[in-house]
Amino acid sequence: MLTLPNTVPVRGAANATAERLAARLERLPVSTALLLPNGARLGAAPSRVVLGLNDTGLLALLARGQLGALAEAYVDGRLELDGNLRDICTVGADLLPADPVIAATPNGPARFVSRLLSPMRSRLRHSALRDRAQIAFHYDVSNDFYALWLDPRRVYSCAYWPRGVVTLAKAQEAKLELICRKLMLRPGERLLDIGAGWGALLLWAAERHGVRAHGITLSKEQYAHMQQLIDARGLRGRVTVALCDYRELPETESYDKIASVGMFEHVGVARLTGYFAKIRRLLKPGGLLLNHGISAGGLHNRQLGAGIGDFVGRHIFPGGELVHISQVMAAMAEAGLEGLDMENLRPHYARTLWAWSDALEARLELARRVTTEPVVRAYRLYLGFSALGFERGWMSLHQVLASRPSGRPEDGPMRGAQSAHPFQRDHFTLNSHSNPHLQSRG
Repeated sequence: MLTLPNTVPVRGAANATAERLAARLERLPVSTALLLPNGARLGAAPSRVVLGLNDTGLLALLARGQLGALAEAYVDGRLELDGNLRDICTVGADLLPADPVIAATPNGPARFVSRLLSPMRSRLRHSALRDRAQIAFHYDVSNDFYALWLDPRRVYSCAYWPRGVVTLAKAQEAKLELICRKLMLRPGERLLDIGAGWGALLLWAAERHGVRAHGITLSKEQYAHMQQLIDARGLRGRVTVALCDYRELPETESYDKIASVGMFEHVGVARLTGYFAKIRRLLKPGGLLLNHGISAGGLHNRQLGAGIGDFVGRHIFPGGELVHISQVMAAMAEAGLEGLDMENLRPHYARTLWAWSDALEARLELARRVTTEPVVRAYRLYLGFSALGFERGWMSLHQVLASRPSGRPEDGPMRGAQSAHPFQRDHFTLNSHSNPHLQSRG
């Protein structure tokens, strides 16, 4: 049972706001109650969710549905939450005054000003120095913390859930295999993984598809972990990793295939075309790129409204910017890459995030031992509301396959292909029951 200290009396306007909120909460599909600083309990009884307020100032935020500020209050201890996290997130979403995509979309003169200023802000926000610090803020929280709720391979991106796959571990293996199939990896090819995480794709591609793989990361924790895995699996010489920014990659080396998984969200809108242009220069003529990442639910919102985007930027992904898939495709085209195939995996990411969330919820005490209470609280809300956001279409997740056309019509499996892509999709098919790559190995 949630209890709060009697820190601030509730009188006058605050009391009236509390009673109006209680009446509103009673109409929610999830039974919800308010526990006020004076000990009074308002709302549904019994209730599946209890919102405990240590500060009467939070009443106004609840009334306005300012989820970002409320999440901030939870992180710093002014708000307590009791109940199943899925129920808590549903209550939060039902308190929103408007769709957070629409709320964050500028209109009229504001859109004009945003178009003028956003590129400048984005470019300043994503210098090489700032990107390095922003990546370290997120990914260097603790390897042990992430290990508590990710799958055993520590794949920190949307999984793929074919029919018959029920575990997160198998769904992540299916995603790794899907990427390799889309890239049509062949033994001896050179694969570059930009933002290689903890190395799952590098190892999968090397061990199961025989490529020579190179990965880069800005996270010291991830870099150290990958080096250990490479040695433990006897892959030294076949798999390499560097601690560097994508802008620092030498263009004297070229790659047959390039993967960018969960990376371009960190690049910044103003630098997207430059990012894909860099990839094009690193890619051999006729080579393939697989870009996998989060995209905006709306055409013109760079984050979610109601303060949600601000909270995520402050506590989870500093510098993160949402981009609609149409803008991703435009940036690729401007950089000289040809879009070949696009797949929307939005519901797959909702299911992945709930799996992560459930795993963290089951290990909260362990999580508090390997990091801090504010970090645990921030990630609880981040994972839960992100899952809800993908379910409701506030955000999306797209895999885009592209090529650097060779300029030679005779290149490729079909005349005019100018790349390794056959302009068919048969090789994408995954079947977890018959595909040996999705069976358990070591």
